[in-house]
Amino acid sequence: MATVEELLRTGIERLRAAGSETPRLDAELLLGHAIGADRTVVVAHPEALVGDGAAERFEADLARRATGEPVAYIRGFKEFFGLAFAADPRALIPRPETERLVELAEAEVMRRLTADPRPAGSPPLRVADVGTGSGTIAVSLAVTLRKRRVSDGVMILATDASGDALDLARENAVGHSVADTVRFAETDLLPPVGDPFDLVLANLPYVRSGAVETLPVAASFEPREALDGGPDGLAAIGRLLARLPDVLADGGVALFEIGADQEADMTRLVGEVLPGWRVAIERDLAGLPRVARVERS
Repeated sequence: MATVEELLRTGIERLRAAGSETPRLDAELLLGHAIGADRTVVVAHPEALVGDGAAERFEADLARRATGEPVAYIRGFKEFFGLAFAADPRALIPRPETERLVELAEAEVMRRLTADPRPAGSPPLRVADVGTGSGTIAVSLAVTLRKRRVSDGVMILATDASGDALDLARENAVGHSVADTVRFAETDLLPPVGDPFDLVLANLPYVRSGAVETLPVAASFEPREALDGGPDGLAAIGRLLARLPDVLADGGVALFEIGADQEADMTRLVGEVLPGWRVAIERDLAGLPRVARVERS
């Protein structure tokens, strides 16, 4: 039997030769998956022996990763906001940058629930997660609000144009015990009728069409429609901006994830589509533009 260290060394060399951007991390995650342990166990015990069955699973997973298949799809899950989400080709793999959107959404909901007294019988705050994909934003927000014991005061609607993605989102909602808190709707952006929303969240495709082919090969395994944002990357975002006057409640706020190079373009687009509305750009932990906050003046 080989040791953890020996298998890792071989795996790292193989993935580096295959062009992986993160060969060591990939190998550690895949070996942990093969032996049924967390990556930290793999790193902490290089001398441990690995059984033949686990070594064979590791070899098979290495072969898949060497073709470019994302580690999240191979393992079947991805960590996001301290939670584990089922991940497969039905939806985009959640990125850590999107956690900033969840943080801002949580802060906005809590501000609205606590800033002013809410009389008994007040309707719940209405939150929409547009283009929910695997449901990471809606589910993460619902779990966080449940921990803070305010989930009864919030209604979350998660939408997506892909029925397959919504099936995955529902599975994640069930897996995190918030299926009774988050509702799902298959629709283009938002349903045509209904009560307005106090908070609209959107992580819509924002990669420029011409740049999709330049993304790491792992992205080619993900749904292109979840990445391709049109010639300027803002096609879907622009369509949702145009809907805001009809779907956003008075005093409501919309939060859009954007690319790190789209601050000026997003600010210009809001001015064109929603003259007189305010837009502020929030930054992520790296100091890069990440979330656009849009509201009526």
